[in-house]
Amino acid sequence: MKLGSLKRGGPDGTLIVVSHDLSKATGSLQAHVGTLQAALEQWSAVAPLLENVYQDLNAGKGDLFDLDVEALAAPLPRGYQWLDGSAYLTHVERVRKARGAPMPPNYDTEPLMYQGNSSAFLAPRDPIWGDIEWGIDFEAEVAVVTDEVPMSITPAAAKTHIKLLMLVNDISYRNLIPPELAKGFGFLHGKPGCAFSPVAVTPDELGEHWDGRRLHLPLITRCNGTVFGQPHAGDDMHFDFPSLITHAARTRRLPAGTIIGSGTVSNADPTRGYSCIVEQRMQEIAHTGRTDTGYLRDGDRVRIEMQDPRGQSIFGTIDQVVQHWAR
Repeated sequence: MKLGSLKRGGPDGTLIVVSHDLSKATGSLQAHVGTLQAALEQWSAVAPLLENVYQDLNAGKGDLFDLDVEALAAPLPRGYQWLDGSAYLTHVERVRKARGAPMPPNYDTEPLMYQGNSSAFLAPRDPIWGDIEWGIDFEAEVAVVTDEVPMSITPAAAKTHIKLLMLVNDISYRNLIPPELAKGFGFLHGKPGCAFSPVAVTPDELGEHWDGRRLHLPLITRCNGTVFGQPHAGDDMHFDFPSLITHAARTRRLPAGTIIGSGTVSNADPTRGYSCIVEQRMQEIAHTGRTDTGYLRDGDRVRIEMQDPRGQSIFGTIDQVVQHWAR
């Protein structure tokens, strides 16, 4: 099934069920569960009810309305925990090279992960605010949402706690990140907040393209109408999602509604393009000694989506325009 949240109804939004083709929606279960966070906290009881509503919705039954993406918040408008991994080692290598940093110890046996801002996620049509001097970059990712995960869980058990998947634009201010990391205490200003796809989907919606560990479809990013990259999310993913969950839960339990990102989807094959600007800049420097690609500027437009083999958008499209931040 596919689930979304309307912006109305408070900081956690209002839960809706969305049709398979993303054209219709219903909120007919709101009397039982009003938010996606509440649904995740009682998933085993609520999921069958939501599935029944979803089946009726796809059959044209019930109290339906046309889906307006502009009215949507992020599926989880805020969360108890947003943890972003870096599962694609080609991305790690290229980005660290860009800022002159060596690869960390054990980078291929233990994933990098940071805890980001989860107090208010961006909706799929919200603007990207920023000063162009900050080096505004997009980062297209896949994320999973879990129910409650016990501490020190194994990867085999972690697999069963993945309840939903989404797409992410993990916005980065590239020029602010190096001085922050040099202090040895991690990201703050360099990672302002993420935007998520219009809907979150259950793993069964993905069919054979989801194997319980990785999502095997291209992730398409367009910048100002031109395809910037379409790397395959299942290829070159060194750490799968159960491994990322296990790493995150090593010393703590994860509350229901925890979101874990894959990190920027990246392939070793450069002909597939890139899911962020900094990787393209590094490839240009490697080949010519200079870069012709700048970071995002006021008015630039970024679109991120994933399509099934028939060309149908699965999660809907993250569609954001850069707006210069002025005090």
